[in-house]
Amino acid sequence: MTKLFLSLALVAAPLFAGEYAILSTGFRLPAERHEVSGGVVRLFWKDGVTEFPAAAVSGFEIDDYMPPPAAPVPRKVEAPRPPADPLTLLQEAAQRTGLPAALVESVARVESGLRLGAVSSKGALGVMQLMPATAKALDADPRDPAQNIDAGARLLRELLIKYDGDVVKALSAYNAGAGAVDRYHGMPPYAETRNYVDKVIRTYVKAGGKQISQ
Repeated sequence: MTKLFLSLALVAAPLFAGEYAILSTGFRLPAERHEVSGGVVRLFWKDGVTEFPAAAVSGFEIDDYMPPPAAPVPRKVEAPRPPADPLTLLQEAAQRTGLPAALVESVARVESGLRLGAVSSKGALGVMQLMPATAKALDADPRDPAQNIDAGARLLRELLIKYDGDVVKALSAYNAGAGAVDRYHGMPPYAETRNYVDKVIRTYVKAGGKQISQ
């Protein structure tokens, strides 16, 4: 299969004044601050630190947006909250991680059809179909819809960073694991993974995402 790349411009603004790291692939990654040491760039954001080679960074842009101060709200008894809406949770998770909402939603649609209680034959759970061990590593409860979707978006972000914005590798790793992608130096020759990546990309483009170049 021809190697596919998708250059993602991260357009969701973070809720803090910080910066964007501009990768050589055109990938714009929001962060609170960064450090450069020994040829390694460290990006600091609210959920941790991400490292990658300094050579992969072409520059930084300052983001001076600050949210307006919230007006005081009188305390009142809240009505029972309606069941979680997966589309709203996906949009919020995409904004927090700086990923295009259409990409996060496309992964969720292919993974589970947006079903909150989805369980696969292999034991993957929820909208983002997280294995229990993966969810534990991400410090999330996979049976909680909000935590499931947030953890899935964070995992997708980390995979995109690991593979320098190569969406095909990132999606392949989401489906088959990073070990398989690293072992085959790209998309592994698994029919399931090839079909999965194709479905996600087609769903993303249909939703209005950027056209993929081959």
